[in-house]
Amino acid sequence: MASRSQQIRARFSVNQLGWGSLACLSCATLMAFWGLVSFQSEGFDWRLLTDSYFHHIVVFSLTQACLSAVISVALAWPVARSLYYLPGLPGKQHLLNLCLLCFVMPTLVVVTGLVVLFGSTGVLSPWVDRLVGETWNLYGLSGILLAHVYLNMPFAVRVLYLKLEVIPDSSWKLSRQLKLGRFTRFRAIEWPSLRSTLFIVTGFIFVLCFNSFAIVLALGGGPKSATLEVAIYQALKYDFNIPEALVYAWVQFVIAGLAFLLVSKWGVPSWLGGDKHESLWRPLPGTLVKRGMQCLCYFTALLLLLPIGAIVATAWQASLLSLDLLLLAKSFLLTVGLAVFSAALALLLAYFSLYPARASGLLGQEKRRVILEWWAGHALIAPAMVISVGLYIYLLRRIDIEQWWLVCVLLINAFLLVPFALQKLKPVLYVYDKAYGRLAASLKMTTRQRCMVEWHYAKPAVMASFSLTLMLAVGEVAVFSIFGDYQWPTLPWLIYSYAGTYRLAEASLVSLLLFVLCLGVLTLFNRWQPARGE
Repeated sequence: MASRSQQIRARFSVNQLGWGSLACLSCATLMAFWGLVSFQSEGFDWRLLTDSYFHHIVVFSLTQACLSAVISVALAWPVARSLYYLPGLPGKQHLLNLCLLCFVMPTLVVVTGLVVLFGSTGVLSPWVDRLVGETWNLYGLSGILLAHVYLNMPFAVRVLYLKLEVIPDSSWKLSRQLKLGRFTRFRAIEWPSLRSTLFIVTGFIFVLCFNSFAIVLALGGGPKSATLEVAIYQALKYDFNIPEALVYAWVQFVIAGLAFLLVSKWGVPSWLGGDKHESLWRPLPGTLVKRGMQCLCYFTALLLLLPIGAIVATAWQASLLSLDLLLLAKSFLLTVGLAVFSAALALLLAYFSLYPARASGLLGQEKRRVILEWWAGHALIAPAMVISVGLYIYLLRRIDIEQWWLVCVLLINAFLLVPFALQKLKPVLYVYDKAYGRLAASLKMTTRQRCMVEWHYAKPAVMASFSLTLMLAVGEVAVFSIFGDYQWPTLPWLIYSYAGTYRLAEASLVSLLLFVLCLGVLTLFNRWQPARGE
């Protein structure tokens, strides 16, 4: 009888934590939307919807996102094919890791490298001037596209390469027996495998670029190249025009939310898997084609390394005497502290908020499981800037934000990171439930014992999830731009401050420090990231 009551208490305790986590995530969302709809002093300024500048911002936001997505996927496709058809390429795994690093790298590190290379006094600017036949200007649409392609093309390479990896050997062997030509093989085997993925990854990159903030803020060059996210920030922080910020935030949410829901109907791109490390049967390219593919892969790696190399070279020119070392140390500790606590809290929220969905799965309630799973990761739909603005307006009259800004940044970061933590935890925990869930329930374990057993099973996934969320938290800019105290800048905001005053050497030095920090976290991620099929 005692063991039965102990089992009931254990289940009730875990259920409490799960539903409590879902309630916390729901409260954050509800507070944000209440802030967006309940501001009563002036209400919505609906006249903005007919303003020509508003129309320009919306059109520019959509245009730069479309161009960034199409260019990124178009450049990534041949690189992914080259990596797939060259299984023994020296340095192949290093290139895939570099693609992952470029995608999760803090955006302002990329911006600093591009300014050093292509700015008004950039190393490569004279060559670009000769190539385009006129004076090159990094600031504006060209710079935004360049930065977006640098960040998202490696992401598309990983997604397409991992999709090609799942083509079964039997398809290629059958094509060989039928003596199919190169184009016929592409049409019958490769294209059906990639067709849906190409649309998914293009749509996903479109959503990422539409919600881009730091890149447009740093490289936009003025109102002519502003997007909705930058317009929200300027209306709130420069003009303190809350009705205008509300209108921009709602338009941003509607467009981004609809785009994300439309893309998610097709599926979610897989980009975190490792290489299979197996010798698979696949057609081998001819000597000339093979050389061309090798050159393309190494040339891609060179282009991805150029901004990083430019940052390293420029950082050596920085004078430590002109650098505020106390401010740098303070920013470093603040960045690491915020990232660690945000990632840890996001991981706990993700783990416990997934428990109701897992329980529904064990009971065979599939529709309920899908709904609860979406509920746990619903923060992915709303852009970070929209959530930040909504919570800022909601909390503005209730707390002293200048005093509680650190807590606000930490909690909002954790809330926004939960969907990314879920992405790594879900597959492993579902496999655990399928294999051992009923057995664990029959053993009448306490909550602590159950968590310990799951920890030993899911430890690699938990650590990889923590590393991923830590990498994303380190480079966070949008939430800090709304809630942060600029006298206590994080490393990304310190980079923006230095670059905004044309102190490129100091900005490069801070960027190098942030890059090394991300590289260390990526090493931790790769240590725990299992190879595909394990």
